[in-house]
Amino acid sequence: MSWVGSSAVEIADAVRRGKVTAPVVVAEHLDAIAERDGRVGAFRVVLAERALAEARVLQEREDLAGLPLAGVPIAVKDNVAVKGETSRNGSAATPDVAADEDHPVVARLRAAGAVVVGITNVPELCLAGVSDNVYGVTRNPWDPRRTPGGSSGGSAAAVAAGMVPLAHGNDGLGSLRIPAACCGLVSIKPGQGVVPPPEHDWYRMSENGPLATTVADLALALAVMAGDMSLATPGESEALGVGRAIDDYPGGLTLSDPPRLRIAVAPMPLPPGLSVDAEFQRAVTEAAEVLGAAGHIVVEHTERMSLRLAAAAVATWFACAAGDAEGLDPRGLERRTRSLARVGRLLAKVGADGATGRDRWRAHGADQWFGNADVLVTPTLAAVPPPAERWGRRGLLANARVTLTYAPAAAAWNMAGWPAMSVPYGRHSTGMPIGVQLVAAPGGEAQLLALAGQLETARPWTRHAPLS
Repeated sequence: MSWVGSSAVEIADAVRRGKVTAPVVVAEHLDAIAERDGRVGAFRVVLAERALAEARVLQEREDLAGLPLAGVPIAVKDNVAVKGETSRNGSAATPDVAADEDHPVVARLRAAGAVVVGITNVPELCLAGVSDNVYGVTRNPWDPRRTPGGSSGGSAAAVAAGMVPLAHGNDGLGSLRIPAACCGLVSIKPGQGVVPPPEHDWYRMSENGPLATTVADLALALAVMAGDMSLATPGESEALGVGRAIDDYPGGLTLSDPPRLRIAVAPMPLPPGLSVDAEFQRAVTEAAEVLGAAGHIVVEHTERMSLRLAAAAVATWFACAAGDAEGLDPRGLERRTRSLARVGRLLAKVGADGATGRDRWRAHGADQWFGNADVLVTPTLAAVPPPAERWGRRGLLANARVTLTYAPAAAAWNMAGWPAMSVPYGRHSTGMPIGVQLVAAPGGEAQLLALAGQLETARPWTRHAPLS
């Protein structure tokens, strides 16, 4: 049998038990990448020889039987350090210099037995909700005419196409949840301090996290990234005696049900002037009903976010562009990046960089708007993914329009620093997956994962796109 298409939990269990070797699993996934990525464009670099060598070394480790991700092939987003490889952040203007060390998250994944098979494509400097750059256009495996989202679009496309069971990404203004919703995956942006952040942390808004096809895989990957294996089994860690270190991982754990929670459902949370596709709104309502049937208390949340918050989010986007472009040769940057950075610099000169709005929302605004619920359910996206094109060659207005039209629902929770995730729920009439967003207050990662597990059990989703 081939292990391509198997979950990370299944692969790791088989490698630990000696049913298959890590080199065999990795070789099969490298073959899948060679066969499929020409249609998708998920990877900037495929590390074939290095991954096979790494798998052979892994197979001889004395602690193989205790590794949570033993032999699991993973992809890493092109904006964190992978030892011996360049991190280009989707740009020709960034230094072409190999990293001396792994980023802590990559180091933790490798220590847990995962094998890095490639580095995935992102939009330049990770500044867009679509994934195109000078290295090519990344396409959605569900419909190659559409984008897989961004900025973790290459990672999402790789998982959705079955080229890897897990991928690393990060989320500064929705960059994990947006591609997860576009590609029918589960992903979680943890709250602050749970996982070591990327180097460009975007005013403490950006967090590293995983993309997966199952909630169990997602929870396991998050636990490894966080160095806290209790996250792999939300709600039951003490009963099973699971410690906080990776070394304590016993294997074979399952998600438990959360206690009865108060869940607020907000099908239309966006500020006036922004809209959400009716099918997306209906999916949010139906997902909340499923959770209500599971025993949770479901209440309506009808208040819309303010235009002031939306303005702060957009200004913050421009400010992030200005900060990340600083020191880079503008001649090597794309038109989109130059225009975003230019506006960011102009806004900073007049004190309109979004800082006041961010600080207000983080200090008390998010808590007041959230209300007395435990978890909020909203749409992840506002519209189906836009076309896969070279958006980087276009200017500010075209890129701002597409981003604000289809992906405005995630940024608020980066600004708040709260955990949030996207869970697949049904299909749109276009055939594209639909994602619903779950949000919790700080420390609520385990609650979100457990609720996502209940949705997965009640309404299982197709794990991979039907690539033709």
